[in-house]
Amino acid sequence: MTIQTDDFAPAPPRVVSAAPASPQEEAIERALRPKLLDEYVGQAKVREQLEIFIGAARKRKEALDHVLLFGPPGLGKTTLSHIIAAELGVNLRQTSGPVLEKPKDLAALLTNLEPNDVLFIDEIHRLSPVVEEILYPALEDYQIDIMIGEGPAARSIKLDLQPFTLVGATTRAGMLTNPLRDRFGIVARLEFYTPEELALIVRRSAGLLKVETDEAGGFEIARRSRGTPRIANRLLRRVRDYAEVKGTGRITEEIAHKALAMLDVDPQGFDLMDRKLLEAVIHRFDGGPVGLDNVAASIGEEPGTIEDVIEPYLIQQGYLQRTPRGRIATLAAYRHLGVTPPSSRSDGQDLFGI
Repeated sequence: MTIQTDDFAPAPPRVVSAAPASPQEEAIERALRPKLLDEYVGQAKVREQLEIFIGAARKRKEALDHVLLFGPPGLGKTTLSHIIAAELGVNLRQTSGPVLEKPKDLAALLTNLEPNDVLFIDEIHRLSPVVEEILYPALEDYQIDIMIGEGPAARSIKLDLQPFTLVGATTRAGMLTNPLRDRFGIVARLEFYTPEELALIVRRSAGLLKVETDEAGGFEIARRSRGTPRIANRLLRRVRDYAEVKGTGRITEEIAHKALAMLDVDPQGFDLMDRKLLEAVIHRFDGGPVGLDNVAASIGEEPGTIEDVIEPYLIQQGYLQRTPRGRIATLAAYRHLGVTPPSSRSDGQDLFGI
């Protein structure tokens, strides 16, 4: 039997990716999602703010001010939009920026909202300019302008909308236009979770999945989850599979350690791709600085994938630096890979005296 391989095939989904891997995984996420603020773990500052603002809106029987949620993927922006609607006791309509191609697509959603409903737009930074334009009066005055007819007979009419709350979510807040950003009264940045917070999430999810997990086993999963609940829940399901086949079904520290080693997820939460990137910068480019395109070519990845998917966690954890001249591996990266750092870089400057 001949097995054909394609060297240019896309890489398989990463188990430590913060993006949803499949519609099936999205369905599991929905089942594990907390329904109310009291059940929501982490993001204490954001949670406190929302409790106050939602409570005030309920008391006045008004629509909540428009909310912008931004931060890395997998931290709970969609979950919070559902919680906001549930806490307000209203309906939630959900869509995303790329889906709203024409003004009529947005108009159809807006005109079907009931009083004080929540409209959630994911990837709001990807709204087209023409769609964004009709959103402005909707956010400010609860009105939209629509064109009736065609050609010389065409005319614009104003339609009144029910008061509503827009919840926008984005991983790229810098790509929002100033006029759109300025129309959000509540702006909240979601931060990476601590291992202790993720351990609570793992424990809650394990209970919902009916998986017996001891404290050390849950924490072993949590500390390798890159500060991201979506990754924690995915690793929990994979460790559960391992525990059922290789153990008694109970997740202990030993079982979690063996399962995660099998998945190539190391104690820092790095996978093969993370290590491949760090090794390329250190071994092929003498620790940097090296340009994004050169790194991408050396490991066979798209520059956009490196910039948006692989690098952010390495930078946040202090293993990689972005400088005007390129990427630089830090002392922590050398230590993590067990490599002795040189006293100076290839350009003659002190390695860490930038």
